[in-house]
Amino acid sequence: MCFIGHGSFGIITKQIWCNYFAVFGIGTKSAYALMPWVGGVDIALGVLMLFRPMRAIALWLVVWGAVTAFLRPASGEPFAEFIERAGNFGAPLAMLILSGGIKSFKQLFEVINPAATVDDKTMARVYNCLKVVGFFLLMGHGWLNLIQKKGLLSQYASLGFSDPAKVAQFAGVFEIVAALLVLFKPVRSLVLIFIIWKAATELFYPKYEVFEWIERGGSYGTLLALWLSLKQVSSNLTIPFLSKDH
Repeated sequence: MCFIGHGSFGIITKQIWCNYFAVFGIGTKSAYALMPWVGGVDIALGVLMLFRPMRAIALWLVVWGAVTAFLRPASGEPFAEFIERAGNFGAPLAMLILSGGIKSFKQLFEVINPAATVDDKTMARVYNCLKVVGFFLLMGHGWLNLIQKKGLLSQYASLGFSDPAKVAQFAGVFEIVAALLVLFKPVRSLVLIFIIWKAATELFYPKYEVFEWIERGGSYGTLLALWLSLKQVSSNLTIPFLSKDH
């Protein structure tokens, strides 16, 4: 979802991408010429990951997702834009941990076995990763609400709210509280609410809303994986960081 959503904006040639190419000294004309190529590679990798999931693709998404997210603050946008996109690189990172990590170069290009046994220590690492990533993506979006990002205010106005600033303040406080709960006290019922909230609010984009929603698949995926892992964690008290001995 992340690769395909992001790649679609390359094909569409999203104007704001020019700012990110400019970080590398690439001019507007060249940026527009490069966008479809970047988008095409993203989409190809997304499709390949769906049908032939390999660690190499997940590893690239960790790097690529982090770099493209960091280009936002690097181009003058708030730092919250970077951490709000933690799902883009955090979800594939959790997948790499879950698959046992990378032990050799050859393993990079082997298909990940979904039926492989996962030991308690690995599960603990995945669980902690999901909590941290979930914290960042909720905290980042809450932060953007509190500083009243123009795009978010426009979304609330388009939905018919008479006071978008107040809505942004409420949403920001809610999301920051949600982020802290995910990090320190994740409860399955609350995490489910946060999944619905995140998936629903990402549909408010007035333009290209479908692609915006798809691109943020890592956000929903992270929270969904956390919700699923909470069930496994609660039924398996031998996981190291949950046992009484630790």
